[in-house]
Amino acid sequence: MNEYFVGTEALDLDNPLLEHLGVRLLEWTTGHSSLTLDIESCHLNRQAGLQGGVIATLLDSACGYAGLKTSGNTQVGSAVTVMLTVSYLSGVRQGRLKAEGIVTRAGNTLYFSSGQLLAEDGRLIATAQGTFKRTPPASVLPASTAR
Repeated sequence: MNEYFVGTEALDLDNPLLEHLGVRLLEWTTGHSSLTLDIESCHLNRQAGLQGGVIATLLDSACGYAGLKTSGNTQVGSAVTVMLTVSYLSGVRQGRLKAEGIVTRAGNTLYFSSGQLLAEDGRLIATAQGTFKRTPPASVLPASTAR
């Protein structure tokens, strides 16, 4: 296993979709986040490759989480994606993925992040650039979404 994937104790995602997909949050600091996913058959498309929507979800999440912790603020914020551009560079069928997001610029309302998705062998699978808008903290999920 690549050293890049050592240290796999997960943090709390607080995100039902990502938890359902099996995504784990490995690192979350001001301006940076790191997530991982072990590819399973449910993540694959008809050609037995990783579904593009899973790739976009991982990169959107990594870029978005990167901007939710701000310096000097102990409360984690919330944000919505305004724009996300994904470049799909290589296919992958199995193994562990690592998505990393980093804030490239931040203002009071908007922040900009870039991300990369790496395969277990270090191969670059996809990159992303996104714009995110800070929002008030999310309220409790409706009862219909509770497990």
